[in-house]
Amino acid sequence: MYSKEHIKYLKKIKIDKIIILSIQVFLIILFIGLWQILANYNLINTFVTSSPIRVLKTTINLYQTNNLFQHIFTTIYETVISFSLATLIGIIIATILWWNKFISRVLDPYLIILNSIPKVALGPIIIIWIGAKTSSIIVMALLISVIVTIINVLNGFNKTDSSKIRLMKSLGATKFQTFFKLVLPSSFNNIISALKINVSMSLIGVITGEFLVSKKGIGYLIMYGSQVFNLDLVITGIVILAIVSAIMYYIVYYIEIKLIKND
Repeated sequence: MYSKEHIKYLKKIKIDKIIILSIQVFLIILFIGLWQILANYNLINTFVTSSPIRVLKTTINLYQTNNLFQHIFTTIYETVISFSLATLIGIIIATILWWNKFISRVLDPYLIILNSIPKVALGPIIIIWIGAKTSSIIVMALLISVIVTIINVLNGFNKTDSSKIRLMKSLGATKFQTFFKLVLPSSFNNIISALKINVSMSLIGVITGEFLVSKKGIGYLIMYGSQVFNLDLVITGIVILAIVSAIMYYIVYYIEIKLIKND
């Protein structure tokens, strides 16, 4: 049985969550409402900024022409593939770097340099090497997200309490046991944070790749809309992208909550 103080505390947390969610929803509604009002009274140039009604009409038109879900699923597919690969590769390489400090010291400046290079500049090279196809988009996304994943996960590994590591060694634990029994579990929050960042980084990489080579996807919609000066299509693509990004972020957040409960 919970004490009265604990029950009161849990109720306060629940109320705070409801208040925060209500404010978040209110801000979105307020933004959309103000946007539409400004458009109705010609206080903004709707050719440049579009309006919620025009975005809705463009979305309905994409749906009626069987283009909406085709573009959305293309971007989601490419993002999921690049996200999964970047996460797997990033954790494996971070583990290797933690395991071997010599290799970590050798590669550290290269990771920093690679992370600072604008990946868009590598786009033409990737297209020439791989070709103008889906695989080049996935490689572009990997270049953007995998280095960030390596750095974040490795930082989590290195922040493990050194006194606990020494205690494990004094008890005769092998490096393998130390990693899987101590380092990996203690870095759980850093890994989850890396996954959250990785979702957005993978999506950025996919959209960048679609700008360059794709004929399908949300990035293609935005690029095509800008080329034909259809700003309604551009804004619609951005809105759809924001929704997809939010959904993917909350999927990772939901997984985090489930893992914490099962821990």
